[in-house]
Amino acid sequence: MAKKFKLLGDVQLTKDLALLLIIGGTYSLSVALSNTFVNIYLWKQTGEYSDLALYNLSIVILQPLTFILAGRWAKKIDRVKVLRVGVSFLALFYLMVLITGKNASTYLLLLGSLLGVGYGFYWLAYNVLTFEITEPDTRDFFNGFLGILSSTGGMIGPIAAGFIITRFEKFTGYTIVFGISLALFAFAVFLSFSLKPRPANGKYCFMRIMEERKKNDNWRLITNANFFQGLREGTFLFIISVFVYISTGSELALGTFGLINSGISFIAYYAASRLIKKNKRKKAILIGGIILYLAVLLIVWDLNYVKLLIYAAMIAIAYPVLLVPYMSTTYDVIGSAWKAAEMRIEYIVVREIFINLGRIVSILSFLAAVTWFNAEQSIPILLLFIGAGHSLIYLFVRKVQLPTV
Repeated sequence: MAKKFKLLGDVQLTKDLALLLIIGGTYSLSVALSNTFVNIYLWKQTGEYSDLALYNLSIVILQPLTFILAGRWAKKIDRVKVLRVGVSFLALFYLMVLITGKNASTYLLLLGSLLGVGYGFYWLAYNVLTFEITEPDTRDFFNGFLGILSSTGGMIGPIAAGFIITRFEKFTGYTIVFGISLALFAFAVFLSFSLKPRPANGKYCFMRIMEERKKNDNWRLITNANFFQGLREGTFLFIISVFVYISTGSELALGTFGLINSGISFIAYYAASRLIKKNKRKKAILIGGIILYLAVLLIVWDLNYVKLLIYAAMIAIAYPVLLVPYMSTTYDVIGSAWKAAEMRIEYIVVREIFINLGRIVSILSFLAAVTWFNAEQSIPILLLFIGAGHSLIYLFVRKVQLPTV
């Protein structure tokens, strides 16, 4: 039975909506604990930018390929089972990191592939379930509250992991942190058994929805925006943590960076979900994009830890301002598109294809920069270009015209 939930407005909180939020929060805590530190773990073993790029490239290549397969499975079997497969692969990734230990850098592509497959299954199922379980009047609440849970995990995870890692010798702390992440993903698998089964049916029409871009201007605009979203994310998802570690040589400093970022983000997500109304979404996306690019300008010259902490604060404000209305707009575009109810899975798959195409271009550009040029000189220049990705989202979203209700 649905209950009223007033923290973020007058929202009907159903059992499945609550479970989806808890699973998302558990995922966020596990990722906050370990994902940033996996990159540092590998960096300490190799010290090569190119190795980190290859690891992350394998993730973003396998992720869209898995999305296509996961989409087909989601039309053949229960969506909840697809979610469970994704979480299981993520757990397997951490198990492999624990098994390989100090030799993890030898298996960069394998580890990245496991993570990419896990992300593909998880996010396909999670996004489809989000689309099915939420309604237009609950999406801003869901995206905002999920942001709050992610920020909470982001506050607890990095500082706790940084503390644990620095309190133990060599790689022992990393082993403990990765073990906790493994346990959290096992818990998420357990939670998934409580979700209401969602049987699948219908024909899988991935290419038809890809072609829909030629017929639906809103869909074409959103997928173009998705590409530029990925263009920034691909490199920034791993290079900032490396910058923090290089600047300080301390995992605890990296944890502090995460704590500040997520603490501010926690407040910003709450405010964004309450204050950004439907008629103000485009303006919020523009403001968020501008702040995100200003943050990039801060860190490309004379980098130091203080600047990185200011950067953390700036993006903590900007991301909620941009992402809450942007994600809601994306789901509304899908919801109003051709055969949305029947083809929701295909729409989610195509969306993720474009995000990951942007990430692939981003990381390939980074790999080229550090391979063919001096890394210290080429990386700042590259960041100036790809860092504009989120700012360019507005150029497409401003033309989206949704039907009025």
